[in-house]
Amino acid sequence: MLLTALALTIGQLAADPAPAVRNNLMPEPAELKFMAGRFAVTPEFSVVVRGHDDARLREAIARALRRCEERTGLTFGANEEIASSKPALIIECQGPGQAIPSLAENESYSLEITSTQVTLRAATVVGAIRGLETLLQLLGADADGYFFPVAVIHDQPRFPWRGLLIDVCRHWQPIEVIKRNLDGMALVKLNVLHLHLSEDQGFRIESKKFPELQKKGSDGNYFTQEQMRDIIAYAAARGIRVVPEFDVPGHATSWVVSHPELASLPGKYSIERRWGVFDPVLDPTNEKTYELLDGFLGEMCALFPDTYIHIGGDENNGKQWTASPAIQEFIQDHNLKDNAGLHTYFNSRVHEILKRHGKSMIGWDEILHPDLPHDSVIQSWRGADGLADAVQRGFKTILSHGYYIDLMYSTAQHYTNDPLPAANGLSAAEQKLILGGEATMWSEWVSPENIDSRIWPRTAAIAERLWSPRDVNDVSDMCRRLDIVSARLEEAGLLHEKNRDPMLRRLAGDNATEAERLALRVFVDAVEPVKEYTRGGYQKDATQFTPLTGLVDCARPDSRAAREFAGQVEKFIFAEGKPDAKQLETIARQLQIWIAAGDCVATQLSLRSPQLRAVAPAAKALADASRVASEALKSLDTGTTPAADWQIKQFALLNDAAHPRAAVELPIIPAIKLLVSAAAEQNQRAQFSTEEWRRHLEKQISKLSEDVKLKE
Repeated sequence: MLLTALALTIGQLAADPAPAVRNNLMPEPAELKFMAGRFAVTPEFSVVVRGHDDARLREAIARALRRCEERTGLTFGANEEIASSKPALIIECQGPGQAIPSLAENESYSLEITSTQVTLRAATVVGAIRGLETLLQLLGADADGYFFPVAVIHDQPRFPWRGLLIDVCRHWQPIEVIKRNLDGMALVKLNVLHLHLSEDQGFRIESKKFPELQKKGSDGNYFTQEQMRDIIAYAAARGIRVVPEFDVPGHATSWVVSHPELASLPGKYSIERRWGVFDPVLDPTNEKTYELLDGFLGEMCALFPDTYIHIGGDENNGKQWTASPAIQEFIQDHNLKDNAGLHTYFNSRVHEILKRHGKSMIGWDEILHPDLPHDSVIQSWRGADGLADAVQRGFKTILSHGYYIDLMYSTAQHYTNDPLPAANGLSAAEQKLILGGEATMWSEWVSPENIDSRIWPRTAAIAERLWSPRDVNDVSDMCRRLDIVSARLEEAGLLHEKNRDPMLRRLAGDNATEAERLALRVFVDAVEPVKEYTRGGYQKDATQFTPLTGLVDCARPDSRAAREFAGQVEKFIFAEGKPDAKQLETIARQLQIWIAAGDCVATQLSLRSPQLRAVAPAAKALADASRVASEALKSLDTGTTPAADWQIKQFALLNDAAHPRAAVELPIIPAIKLLVSAAAEQNQRAQFSTEEWRRHLEKQISKLSEDVKLKE
């Protein structure tokens, strides 16, 4: 049944006509104009550089050509004589740009594509690199072959700081993970890799001055300085800066494992294996703390060429400071008032160290204090109000609140989160202090196997928010383009899709049939991991050593199947005039697929796969909820209004199905509730306009959901 339903769906998709040339770019350029015509891509495709030419530009061209060859199956330069006499792509570059990538880098470029030639113009090599990525995204294909559409593009970023944080401490992420994600960052024009290198669970960078730090604090998993230079060079070749973070004074367990004398209270410390906010904190009253930090940070300032060093500064609970009579006496003697004052004193000392070594300081928004030096940068993670507070005090800022991709929020939620919304209440001078934003990949629940699926493709939408004009904000169109850029990311080497099927095969076990494996794939595509910080409640015994190989680790943060289902339901319910029979058929077919898949996983596959036994209730919930939706759809199709108590009974079942199980949840429940309410209220439809009908159903859904909840 499942295979038959899928075959019908594929047949319908194959029958749909291919769309004309559309804007599939992400990020969307500042100015884009398509015109009639195409530039045919043939084996004679070649590149000529005019103006500035250097090794970094040549390497970027070589990477672009290789990816173009892999996509087309063509071999370029087959006829060198034709290639040299009539180049397909002319790159006009004015200069090399910054010797060390910086905030001041000019990343602008223009592309002019005619039916006979492509011209890329840029002020710097980095601008040319950005333009090459756009050109690669423009590559299309049809029955006549591969081509670039005729177009004119003028482009530059909205914000100069467009970053991705990767936490390599809680779960170790080796160099190959970093490099492939740098390739993904370059594809969507992100330009800052923020590496979180010290944490309660690990110290992940080699120090030659203090080798005991990584020897005792890393379990042997850390970057050597040679490896880090390789990462920095790899990033710089793609126009990406690398900003290191060494979290102090809190989140400091891995520091005091080897240096307990620097902790605020005596004790024997060991690496933390669980997640949370822990008590160990460096002692700001101990001059030996600053001696070590001066030596270590000086070493790191020499290793990392970027202007900025991140000191963390977050989630210091102050318990050790409060419990230490000596530290409290120091606070009184130095007129620091309280622990917050001591924290600012510590930050000022660290700021002096960094400044002496030629660096600027960044910290999370907890470091914000009236006495903080004003050349510090504040990274806001706790809310938009903190960002506004910082800029109103004259500090440069970076927004991460709303871009915490580890919290499993939808792409739409990240996309509609703007560092500088239209109604921001800030002066022009204050607005200039907002440098941009960063997506944050904290690693409590990621491994090298599934980390890409947590970063991509959602981070491409964040990249667009930070690059493209503010008025590029159509969520529906973004989702359409996101599916396309996801495929481009996969071509560039990201494993967000490639790793899923091997993970599912492992879960299903060796004896699973093809139909059962397909059912498992359909099921996992319909669920999402639980949101925010709730997963620990479902895996209370999890530690740093717990394998991340369960179904929740395969599920995607933003279910495409659920999103498309919700869109179909919306169109069907709120159509003007008679509902579309084709949409009804599409919805009905999807529900039958979910019923078959949920039943298969719950009653067959879970009996043979020990890991899947825990998710059998979630699979059953998918099947049960889909049956409710099918009944509602049939009611709407036939125009038969259900019994008076039918709606409340279905909502009770759907509320139960909405409860997370095995750390996954069903994102299709709101759309099914919409179907149920529309079926139950259909005899009232004629008296409402479309918008009134929407508001009526929303009110009914809210009321019934709450009524059922109160009865539970």
